[in-house]
Amino acid sequence: MLKSINIEDIKKIALEAGIAIMEIYNKDFTVEYKDDKSPLTEADLKANEIICNALQKLYPNIPLMSEENKEVPHETRKEWEYYWCIDPIDGTKEFIKKNDEFTVNIALIHKNTPVLGVVYAPALHELYWAKKNEGAYKNNQKLPLQINQNPKEKLFVVASKSHLSDETQSFIDLLDAKEIEQVSKGSSLKLCMVATGEADIYPRLAPTMEWDTAAADAIVRESGKMTYQFKSDIPLAYNKENLLNPWFVVK
Repeated sequence: MLKSINIEDIKKIALEAGIAIMEIYNKDFTVEYKDDKSPLTEADLKANEIICNALQKLYPNIPLMSEENKEVPHETRKEWEYYWCIDPIDGTKEFIKKNDEFTVNIALIHKNTPVLGVVYAPALHELYWAKKNEGAYKNNQKLPLQINQNPKEKLFVVASKSHLSDETQSFIDLLDAKEIEQVSKGSSLKLCMVATGEADIYPRLAPTMEWDTAAADAIVRESGKMTYQFKSDIPLAYNKENLLNPWFVVK
């Protein structure tokens, strides 16, 4: 199945969604709030429509799971061998604040593992992608772009811009390095920063959903890094009964 999927098609879909998002981003837009109090804009819905329609047309046999679609019961999902996991705009809060740090996330999951991912930050013109056993890339450059040779001397840590929990900060404060440089970033760009080598570690001791991480996690894994469940060497798993991710550390 994975062989039959052309990553160029998926990149093109992400770019198309990005164009539609930027048209809305560059004008006044309204913000609604979902039942869980998370924000929703017309850009989320427009991007979702573009992505889902395009994927269904190209790959009608692969089911879809998106943040903006009706949740599929686990009884149905657990039978899926492959499925698309989509977040049309990850970092809606960043989108609303107009700080440019939001992404389009499209992942292909095989059973419980992300095997293909495209992350596009349209306001930053950054396109990341990976396909299992074919490497990870940012704007055509193979990842990682840099390697920290002395992490004991200086450690580069990335953390959430809008959701930095006390637990995450405590974890960072206890890291073993002479000097710790901490930066804040929005959306799935944090995982991408570990994949590129701009950050050594991204701890997330706060809630996220599977669609928040899936696409960038595929890129992390193909760059030679891993997203581990907190305090374990077990990788993050997908298509769980509860779609909430456990706490995790990308390194």
